[in-house]
Amino acid sequence: MIVVTSVNVNGIRAAAKKGFVEWLAGTEADVICLQEVRSEPGQLPVELRDLDGWHAIWAPSVAKGRAGVAILSRREPQRSTIGFGSEEFDDSGRYVEIDLPGLTVASLYLPSGEVGTERQDEKERFMAEFLVHLTTLRARAAADGREVVVCGDWNIAHRPEDLKNWKANQKSAGFLPEERAWLSRVYEEAGYVDVVRALHPDRTGPYSWWSYRGRAFDNDSGWRIDLLTASQRLADTCVKAYVERPASHAERWSDHAPVTAHFDFGNN
Repeated sequence: MIVVTSVNVNGIRAAAKKGFVEWLAGTEADVICLQEVRSEPGQLPVELRDLDGWHAIWAPSVAKGRAGVAILSRREPQRSTIGFGSEEFDDSGRYVEIDLPGLTVASLYLPSGEVGTERQDEKERFMAEFLVHLTTLRARAAADGREVVVCGDWNIAHRPEDLKNWKANQKSAGFLPEERAWLSRVYEEAGYVDVVRALHPDRTGPYSWWSYRGRAFDNDSGWRIDLLTASQRLADTCVKAYVERPASHAERWSDHAPVTAHFDFGNN
């Protein structure tokens, strides 16, 4: 069994002060993919700089205090790569991947976008390049007899069941028709499987992000934008996948919640 968790920490130094360190000490995950770290390794507090029992790969953004992804693994990676071969995005702290025996794990922080702005144009450029990478990655892994899981904050809700107020957000970044169509291509053309949705095909949510504004968390007015997408054979071994939703607003250490999947990978 291998347990993989993905979480957008919304600034790891802030999260560490609010409960992330305690969560990390208690998690059963074998691999943790982090997004929106917003720190370089030298800026990390001591309790995060030398993580006993973890091998850490950090990929900060060249833009200070923005983005940043990382992967924590209990097993030492055989290989690690920052970026996906993009001249524009490889230093933006949005992608890192590692190889473990028989498995490639990647952490993704896809741009959030904003309709009618350069931020949305940037998101669309990223999506175009990244779809090519996803297709190549899966094909390369298959040729090597490996499986793949790409974890992260995809910043796109695919279906109406993936956000509470879908009717009001049809013209909002994150639920635009063209963004949803792109995510369909990730599944249908690139060959990835959303493991949470595969195990829970008909339910609303489970949401993984709630705005800090208003009472979004208390009302469960959220979005399901944090995804673990796996190659088909790996997805077929997923026996459990869920969102680690905090019990109360006061117990949150990020505006996102961890998403965790258990793969019976040894029987693959």
